[in-house]
Amino acid sequence: MPLIEAKNLSVSYAGKKVIENVSFKIEEGDFLCIAGENGTGKTTLLKVLTSLKKADGGTLHFNKNLKKKHIGYLPQQTDVQRDFPAGVKEVILSAFLGGMGFMPFYRASQTKKLSEIMEKLEITELSKKCYHELSGGQQQRVLLARALCAAKKLLILDEPTSALDSSAVQDFYRIISELSSKGMTVIMISHDIENAVKYASKVLHLGESEMLYFGSSEEYIKSFTKSKGGEE
Repeated sequence: MPLIEAKNLSVSYAGKKVIENVSFKIEEGDFLCIAGENGTGKTTLLKVLTSLKKADGGTLHFNKNLKKKHIGYLPQQTDVQRDFPAGVKEVILSAFLGGMGFMPFYRASQTKKLSEIMEKLEITELSKKCYHELSGGQQQRVLLARALCAAKKLLILDEPTSALDSSAVQDFYRIISELSSKGMTVIMISHDIENAVKYASKVLHLGESEMLYFGSSEEYIKSFTKSKGGEE
């Protein structure tokens, strides 16, 4: 059984149908890139996948072994979040709160995972700083670290490379590819199609209220981008 399967999914936003009759299937270990122009429902679709919004029609099935606590989610950052008055380490560690039960302290495995991820993202030296004092790129790395700490089976990312410099973008794809190769399923919205399709295994391209393409990234590069006259 697929990890996630959508059939003829339809979703509205602000009274307008933004997704209609969209179907796709995501297997464990897939790296899916969701592409499309602004206003084509990409972020709305992620909200449906994370149960933050309900679909109007169609069906959406999740594998019974996929629980909410297995999902790491990095949404687009708001102005309020940028001014969040908390320490960097506190922000990242909050990813573990949902699975702690009655335990008052973080487990050794959790603090080890935190250290490893912060080192990979090169933000260890930021651990004692206040989140709202960081630059936009630093804040994005911290939020990415939090999502990575939370993810056990599925990582959902909405424009994760925004505010990252070119070096950090390459580091990001290296880390995500490594996770995917080890069985982590990744769903990511990106306008950075040129880089994203190099690493993604599948692409879902949305148009205005419709699905323009769903399939392998290799076929997407061969057929879809050529038919559209190049990258967007």
